[in-house]
Amino acid sequence: MHIPENKFVDTTRLSIEYLEWNPNGPRTVVLVHGWPDAARTWNQVAQALAAAGYRVLAPSVRGYGGTRFLDPTTPRSGELVALGCDLIDFVRALNLLEPALVGHDWGARAVAIAAGLSPGLASHLGMVSVGYGTNDPTQALSFQQARNYWYHWFMATPLGEKTVRADPRGFARIMWDTWSPAGWFDQAEFDATAAAFENPDWVDVTLHSYRHRWGHAQGDPSYAAQIAALKPLPVIVDPMLVIHGGADAVNPPQTSAGKEQWFSGPYRRIVLEDVGHFPQRERPTQVAEALIDFFKTRS
Repeated sequence: MHIPENKFVDTTRLSIEYLEWNPNGPRTVVLVHGWPDAARTWNQVAQALAAAGYRVLAPSVRGYGGTRFLDPTTPRSGELVALGCDLIDFVRALNLLEPALVGHDWGARAVAIAAGLSPGLASHLGMVSVGYGTNDPTQALSFQQARNYWYHWFMATPLGEKTVRADPRGFARIMWDTWSPAGWFDQAEFDATAAAFENPDWVDVTLHSYRHRWGHAQGDPSYAAQIAALKPLPVIVDPMLVIHGGADAVNPPQTSAGKEQWFSGPYRRIVLEDVGHFPQRERPTQVAEALIDFFKTRS
């Protein structure tokens, strides 16, 4: 069994905590977690990838775990472009040569943004539980999807902010309870994961992320050039694998369907039946096998 090492690396803005499995593996995979989750979400997938010979890194994104802002005056932005830039900075700080980049939820958005801003940064890409091009605040939403996103709108209100600040764990727990079929996790695993939410910036980054996404908060002006570079939405040149749970109760699988025109390289999409929003936790063996098989794909 490969035991992960807990490490840190400084980028331009952050001291990023990350887990590392199989440090001497000849090919590297970076696994990026989502919200509300933590790097440990990848434990079983990472073990399988490490056993297959890969070096595996799982960073804690801004606002999570031991990751900290280097400058106390840096805006605690959770805007999606910031997450993509953080991932690019992480890859460069560790001098990684064309790693595979795989993300879930927020992490999936970070992977897509990093690929759009830096074509060729990665050998392969993976997006789990999120469809490409779903970041636009002007996008049309069905009433069903608006209902799924109730927590987005709640956080845009003063009462929502007050409630999240008062009970961040309780707020996260309701997502775990409702986004996947019942029985997929136990209390001990939730508690271990929720320890990452004790980061002093977790609430601020969380609130800002969803408020900014729908135009209810200003972004960090230092990302203006990157935001401009993402309009219009870039076509992704790197090989892409999309994995979606067929029973995802927050981002239904149809939200990632029909995106082929946005990928000029190899593209594959897999829907796992009876799986909710956390495929890497609910079906880690299937996710790891799908990734290992896709990593054999050539551009």
